[in-house]
Amino acid sequence: MRIAKALGSLALVAGLLVAGCSGAGPGTLASAAQWNPGAYGGESTIQLGTVRSDGSTHWFKVWIVVIDDQAYVRLGSRSATKIAENRSAPHVGVRVAGQQFDRVRAEPAPEMIERVAQAMAAKYWGDVVVHLIAHPLTLRLRPE
Repeated sequence: MRIAKALGSLALVAGLLVAGCSGAGPGTLASAAQWNPGAYGGESTIQLGTVRSDGSTHWFKVWIVVIDDQAYVRLGSRSATKIAENRSAPHVGVRVAGQQFDRVRAEPAPEMIERVAQAMAAKYWGDVVVHLIAHPLTLRLRPE
């Protein structure tokens, strides 16, 4: 019982940490040619947009890291469910650095789980808590 309460508290703290990070809001519609992962490494958060079953778009914030000039995100269970239920799969919207990309391929990248986790730990001090929560999905983001 104590472990469950502790994990619940950690999840709450992690949610507050993520919510408190600055994030990308709606931006200028951009083309795939404008995608520049090197410029996104300094961003605290980005937003991913998925299409719900009713056709509406749901935007949510996630942390981002850039490794070898590729953008990666690591998703917890709730966000992974949003990706799994996304009607526009394998594409998502991405809001980053004042730009909005409407067609970005969200590719599972299981071979990058460890490298992304290490990069997240190095970039985000809050990862000391967040890494304790399951992250079943690591994605590479590539515009089309």
